[in-house]
Amino acid sequence: MANVYGVDIGTSNIKLYSKEKDTVLNEKNIIAIANKSEIMAFGDEAYLMHEKAPENIIVSYPVKFGVIADIENMETLFECFFRKINRDKFSGANDFYVAVPTDITEVEKRAFYDLISSAKVKAKNVYIVDKPVADAIGAGIDVTDSKGVMVVNIGADTTEISVMSLGGIVLSKSIKIGGNKLDDSIISGVRKCYNLVIGSKTAESIKKQIGSAMQEEEMFARAYGRNIMSGLPVAVDVSSDVIYDSIIDHLRSIMDAMKMILERTPPELAADIIELGINITGGTSAIKNLKAFVETETNLKANIVGSGSESVVDGIKSIISTPSYRKLAYLPKEKNYI
Repeated sequence: MANVYGVDIGTSNIKLYSKEKDTVLNEKNIIAIANKSEIMAFGDEAYLMHEKAPENIIVSYPVKFGVIADIENMETLFECFFRKINRDKFSGANDFYVAVPTDITEVEKRAFYDLISSAKVKAKNVYIVDKPVADAIGAGIDVTDSKGVMVVNIGADTTEISVMSLGGIVLSKSIKIGGNKLDDSIISGVRKCYNLVIGSKTAESIKKQIGSAMQEEEMFARAYGRNIMSGLPVAVDVSSDVIYDSIIDHLRSIMDAMKMILERTPPELAADIIELGINITGGTSAIKNLKAFVETETNLKANIVGSGSESVVDGIKSIISTPSYRKLAYLPKEKNYI
């Protein structure tokens, strides 16, 4: 029997929704390949190998800056996740709704369509959903209304800032700053301040523990790494002030991009945004005090979406299940993909 699936292919995580099972598979979008051909692991299991694998095992993310950089590995990964959510039992010609970023080239958009249509998942129809539209719906906003809506999705590699009205995108801008860039800055800051080399997983853990968008009372988090001077493994208590200094410039760059979009927003839509506020989604929206930072910088209300990392797939789920939202998804030929 045919089923309907929703797909959100992110840089860090992939989210796959099955209408039949009414479940969402959310795992790391990463694959581990041994000896150039053997699939060792994928998803969360492969993530455990990241930065720990020997030379013959390549652990990689097929998506970079929101676009598919390694189509072959991404196709393999997608098929693995598809089998996992179906427990290797599936049949029929399935429909797929896939979220695609807007501020990318037509060739990059086409790759998302080709990925699913050419994979061994028995795709009957592949519908495209603009990612900001799905994001807004997942945040609980009726985008088909005439009111202006602003959504800022802070992901792993990119931040996508969009203003929407009547189910369409009025303005959209994507910048290459996200959680990974913050992690890289934390790695640099800890190295400079403590002569300590740490990995990206440790940097992410520290960011979640003591990272903040606003300066607050100093706290400490234990970090394990290698001392540059001695070359030996050590443990250091890292200050929240060091983390703040490391990430604040990138957060200000995101803020500058948001202000640029606000300056270009038509007055009537700007009035709606003043009333409704700015909606912030994405995995990196969980940074402490981000709401206060945005409100201080813009003098506008900010809403941090509770399940920010899953808001896009939640929106696709609503589009699939709500007849009035179906028109927001389109077949690629309507936008000259084919």
